[in-house]
Amino acid sequence: MMNPFLSFIVRSFVAVPITVITWLVCIFPIGLTFWPSAGYAILGGILTHVVLSLYMNRQFINKHQLSRKEYRYIKKNLVEAKQKINRLNKNLFTIRDLASVKQRLDILRITKKIHKMTAKEPKRFYQAEQFYFSHLDSVVELTEKYNFLSSQPKQNIEMGQSLIETRRTLNEMSKVLEEDLYHVISNDIDTLNFEIDVAKHTINKQKDSKFPEKNRWIK
Repeated sequence: MMNPFLSFIVRSFVAVPITVITWLVCIFPIGLTFWPSAGYAILGGILTHVVLSLYMNRQFINKHQLSRKEYRYIKKNLVEAKQKINRLNKNLFTIRDLASVKQRLDILRITKKIHKMTAKEPKRFYQAEQFYFSHLDSVVELTEKYNFLSSQPKQNIEMGQSLIETRRTLNEMSKVLEEDLYHVISNDIDTLNFEIDVAKHTINKQKDSKFPEKNRWIK
């Protein structure tokens, strides 16, 4: 998804001058009074915002080769995922277990990274479907369970065992999330490896052309 704040700034940068110009045109050449001129000016600014918003959305969708239906579907799931990540953030930082601080930070870092990358490039959503439809839900539920159990003033052996098991499962889920992140960037890794191979081939070819006699002697 486009950055909403940046999008608003760009639209305002165009809409504000149009609003002022519309007001001045209504006041002087047309000769309207102050309030009708202000009304037309505000309407002009709002229409500019709407038209630019539609145009920027269309450009963004075309850039990422998505249909409007696909984009609405992905956007809806990203909004829901953002709410889950906020819950996860709240859960993780309510837990008072110092031993699991690094684990919790890793989980939060990875989930935010996947969401940020998908929001920036929506087509990556299809590479992260397991994360959005399964793994994120599991992590949120586990952290809520862990948070609830660890906050109890009195704990028995069974609760202590559940905490240990939940912490162990969270550790495993952290590795699963790492795999999700790797899957999201797998195409980038393949592309990078291909470019490296091409660059190496080019370098070797240049070396062969510069030192043909030396290469023949080595052979």
